[in-house]
Amino acid sequence: MSFPWAKEYTPQHPLMQFLDEKLPLPRLVYNAVGAGYPVPRNLSYFWNFGVLAGFCLMVQILTGVVLAMHYAAETTVAFASIEHIMRDVNWGWMMRYAHMNGAHMFFAVIYIHIFRGLFYSSYKAPREMIWLIGVVIFLLMMATAFMGYVLPWGQMSFWGAQVITGLFSAIPLVGEPLQIWILGGYAPDNAALNRFFSLHFLLPFVIAGCVILHIWALHIPGSSNPTGVEVKQESDTIPFHPYYTAKDGFGLGIFLLIYFTLVFFLPNMLGHVENSIPANPLSTPAHIVPEWYFYPFYAILRAFTYDLTIPFTGVVLIQAKLLGVLAMFGSILLWFFLPWLDKSPVKSGHYRPVFRKFFWFGLIPCMAVLFVCGGAPAAEPYVMLSQIATAYYFLHFLVILPIISSLESPEPLPFSITEAVLGKDDNAKLGGATAQPAE
Repeated sequence: MSFPWAKEYTPQHPLMQFLDEKLPLPRLVYNAVGAGYPVPRNLSYFWNFGVLAGFCLMVQILTGVVLAMHYAAETTVAFASIEHIMRDVNWGWMMRYAHMNGAHMFFAVIYIHIFRGLFYSSYKAPREMIWLIGVVIFLLMMATAFMGYVLPWGQMSFWGAQVITGLFSAIPLVGEPLQIWILGGYAPDNAALNRFFSLHFLLPFVIAGCVILHIWALHIPGSSNPTGVEVKQESDTIPFHPYYTAKDGFGLGIFLLIYFTLVFFLPNMLGHVENSIPANPLSTPAHIVPEWYFYPFYAILRAFTYDLTIPFTGVVLIQAKLLGVLAMFGSILLWFFLPWLDKSPVKSGHYRPVFRKFFWFGLIPCMAVLFVCGGAPAAEPYVMLSQIATAYYFLHFLVILPIISSLESPEPLPFSITEAVLGKDDNAKLGGATAQPAE
């Protein structure tokens, strides 16, 4: 987005002038996160989580590179190499715990970031591409996290790989050959471990590239804000630096307190004790579960317990396993269509009374139920609760949201971001959207 009142980068030192002419990296940084990037003045702390997600990615890449120097992707020594890192490598225990808990914190930050986007309709024009790239990043994160979970080659690692790759066998005709091709054999073994390690090391750099595209797409229309009103005048914005760098710094400090508490005092709280046992193909754990950040989608997968059949004939159209797989992937893929499912001209949930009620009392409890059921045994009442929550999840996005966006009467919007922050400004209102910034 072009801001005519944005400050231009004007280097004074000869070295900086040379760099600006030959390789304008300082100008790029200045325009991306400096005083040259005006940002809506009313952003809340919910807008901190994008920066926190970038910090988490950086931590995961740095700690992952160090861990890869000492890890052996071979089934007979993979588990022992983790123990070697924990016991013999200088500060290896800290690197491993930082990486392991960094994944948990990364997903926690991303989930808050996503639900902020859902409430404030950050997927609407002119920011559709930002949202679409964000969904791609989330899918890449899930793939990376799954393959990283396999690498310790503990009991839960092995059986998690067996269960998740087994989902591909539900695909008609090509399912079983596809599963064998992915694993490099008929069961998780050396070939699978090597492939997962290679991809787990590579994909974070792919995610980093997508993050660059995500930020680039963000800088074209500019940041959204809690009112959903677009920037109209100079007073609606403030420079990103120093105002939001300070605010993001405070948020980062709170984040680090929680993160370091996990790393140094509760490092295994979010893990599974079964993964402290070497993988044994002959001993199936009593309760196979993924990491907590996969729980909602695992609950959706297990919610389908009956085949889809032609009534009164018993002819199976789609097996329950395939229905679960389609629903699990579909639950994320439908996010790609949100910019067109939600037709309301108002973005912010603060000004959409009906949408707000369905969001806080419908979607959020639904996701909470899916989180709980995903980590619970595949028994009643959890199966029934996951079926109800799954039905509501798809109903919310495919039926309720389009109907609400077409029928609800939104509350009056503020004229401008400035009015939302400082109160009514009659002079600004008279000037309208054509008001020009002062020279």
